[in-house]
Amino acid sequence: MANPAQLKRGILIIDPQPNMATLVATMLFAIGRRDIRETNDATQAMMEMRRRQFDVIIIDDAVTNPDAVELVRRLRASPDGLNRTTPVIMMAAAPDATRIAAARDAGVTEFLRKPFAATHLAARLDSIAEKPRDFIEHETYTGPDRRRRLVGSDAPARRAADKS
Repeated sequence: MANPAQLKRGILIIDPQPNMATLVATMLFAIGRRDIRETNDATQAMMEMRRRQFDVIIIDDAVTNPDAVELVRRLRASPDGLNRTTPVIMMAAAPDATRIAAARDAGVTEFLRKPFAATHLAARLDSIAEKPRDFIEHETYTGPDRRRRLVGSDAPARRAADKS
């Protein structure tokens, strides 16, 4: 599990179902996290994200007005936002490949399929803390590097940044 001293700014949970937000908060508490904020709609979440910086944002795919993917896209597009580079974990009950790809392309860092256990949540937090991904800013994408595998040295470079 990630060292709690490494992560000191707290976690924001955004879930339209208060009981689910509380369940996730309880899981976080069980794995040693103490500074946890819960919101139940996108408007509250945007206010929280303007107020303070978080270590991680956990958002349910069922968030509306704007929907969760659009909320992440806006978060990443805000050049002076406090949480622009904050890792985002999206959770969803029945995501399809198209929705997962849309979340990834909006700038989601990790994905959790419901139901999940505290150990699954801890694994995502550990991954974020131990192997942070570079933050990419490009005209067509802003968010964490979507590549997970290290490309071998014998593979051809495809991006200009990789070629230099």
